[in-house]
This record gives sequence, structure tokens and C-alpha cells, in this order.
Amino acid sequence: MSRYTRLLAASAVGVIALASSPAFAAGTVAGTTITNTVTVNYKVGGVSQTAQTASNTVTVDRSVNLTVTSGATTPVSPGQTGAAIKYTVTNTSNDTLDFALSAAQQAGGTAANGGTDVFDTTNVKIYADTNNNGVYDPGTDLPITYLDEVAPDTSRTVFVVSDIPVAQTNGQVAGIILTAQAAAGGTAGSQGTTLTATSGANTAGIDTVFADGAGAGDSANDGKYAAKGDYTVSAPVLTITKVSTLINDPVNGTTNPKAIPGATIEYCIVVANAAGAATAQSLAVSDALPATVSYVSGFGILLNGSASGTAPSYTCSGGTAGGTYDTPTTTVSGTLADLAAGSTETLRFRATIK
Repeated sequence: MSRYTRLLAASAVGVIALASSPAFAAGTVAGTTITNTVTVNYKVGGVSQTAQTASNTVTVDRSVNLTVTSGATTPVSPGQTGAAIKYTVTNTSNDTLDFALSAAQQAGGTAANGGTDVFDTTNVKIYADTNNNGVYDPGTDLPITYLDEVAPDTSRTVFVVSDIPVAQTNGQVAGIILTAQAAAGGTAGSQGTTLTATSGANTAGIDTVFADGAGAGDSANDGKYAAKGDYTVSAPVLTITKVSTLINDPVNGTTNPKAIPGATIEYCIVVANAAGAATAQSLAVSDALPATVSYVSGFGILLNGSASGTAPSYTCSGGTAGGTYDTPTTTVSGTLADLAAGSTETLRFRATIK
């Protein structure tokens, strides 16, 4: 191998070794003193003299870096209280820091998981993952306004918890932006002062340099980081149809009956839940009869039957006896089974035209 080739080989090994060296986010801890001493040996008249030395000390400055992330959307129901979005705050600085936390409603636009922010939540609060299990536990996880004494290269889980207005509908999205801002650490149980970048020339003490990237609405190198999270409403999408079918009349019987006094009408209330919607539970149906008809007790009330065809021309059949008729209020009522997406349930009863 030629000398030239050997040099190339040696250089390649050096490059590979350099590339494979592990990367540490935090690096040398801020405040560390790096002392380097040089020694000069010399001779006079061939006689070795006492070596001369000189030292230099550098104090490692504070490089502030952090990230905030959130995961998948949090599915919620209309009217739900205490719904939580999980966030992770990571300190990639070279110093133990506090982080002031704030949560704000997203003002429209694309939310964290691809939907569009269209509503605001209420009663927004921030909680620490007190028991470090990654799940929001009401009564165990405690409300906070800042993270205390976060060591370099460590993460903390926090939750933004809020209430969902009852008027929201299936698929609607609310975005929440959580911002963490770096503050001085060092005193446990007390939030440190907000850090500012050191201006001008390097000093002998611990200077502060902002090395953070740009988050959701904040700029790079500003000592803070914001991330979006979101809620997605999962709700039933119900369509209620009331179908009437003439059963008989006093003149024509069951052959082409007409809606004349004495005629019997069968009412079928069809509750349909759209495909992709959430299951509707505790479906309580209530139908107050007008004074012009009277309830046919002999037929009763049939619940959870089937409805063929499409609205508004359903054909109803089947069902299980149940429900109640309240005579003083002339009200027919019944509770239907849980209604999954893409399904229908029915309530049937009969009345006579007065």
C-alpha cells in the first residue's frame, strides 16, 4: 500500500469514528469549570530547567433548549367534564431548569392531528402526572403552573384538562396550545425567574444562550416552546322519523282505510344513528298524544323493532312489549336499546282518531 493510500485509509477511519460518536442533547452541565494547563520544558546550556506552566479556566455557559409534544387526539363526548390531553415537556438544555406552563385555545386553523379547530373548551387547567403513570388520574394528579427542577435530558408528562360544551357535534375539533418557558432552576418548590439570553461578549460567569427551535406559534431561540394538542368530539348523529300507517277505518275496514273518525293509526318512531357516529345510549322516547286521538291500550307499546326502507318511508315491524302510557298527560314513552352507528331502533303504538 502506498503512503498516500495509507493516509486516506487512516482519514476514513477517523471520519467513521467521528460519525459514530454518541450525541448528547444536553452536553457538559452549565457552571462546570474547564481548566486547561500547559507545561513548557526547556534547557539552558544543555541543563534542564524548571518547567513553566500556565492555566486557563472557562466556565461552561447555559444552553437553553426544550421541546413540547402531544400525541393522538383525545376523543370526547358533548358535555364531558375533565377531558385530558397529554403533553410531554423535555429539557434538552445543559442545566436543571424550571418551566412556566400556559395553555391557550387555538384560534381556528389546522389542529394537531389534522382536523380544523372550530370550538373552544371551558375550565382549562394544567395538571402534573403526579404518579408518573402517563394517564390522567383525577384526584391524584395535581394542578400546576410550572414544572419544578427538570434535570437535563429528562421529560415530564403534563395534562391539559378542560370541559367540552354540550352543544358540540360529532367530528368537531378543539385545539389547545401548551407553552413551556424556561426559568432558572436551583430551588426546589419555588419557580425560578424567567431566563433571558445574555447579550454582548462572553462573561466570566454563566451566560445564557437560547438554542431552542420554533414551536407552534413561537420563534426559534426565544427560550420557550409551544405545541398543539386537540380534542375530537365523538357523538351520535341522530335522525328521528315518525311514520304513520292507517290500519283500518269503520267504513272500509282494512281495505284502503281512510283517516276518518274511528280509524286506527299505527305510529312508528324510528331513531337512526349515522354511520361513523358514536353509540347513543339511554334513548328515552316520549310522545305526547294530541286530544284528537286516543291511545289503543290493547296493542300496547313495542320497543326495539326493525325499520326497513329509508326515511321518511320506513316500514316498521317487530319489537318487544314495554314502555308506558301515562293517562293524565296522554304520553307514550319508552327506552330504546343502545344505538350503534349505522343502526335504527323503533317504538310502535296505535291510536284511534276521535
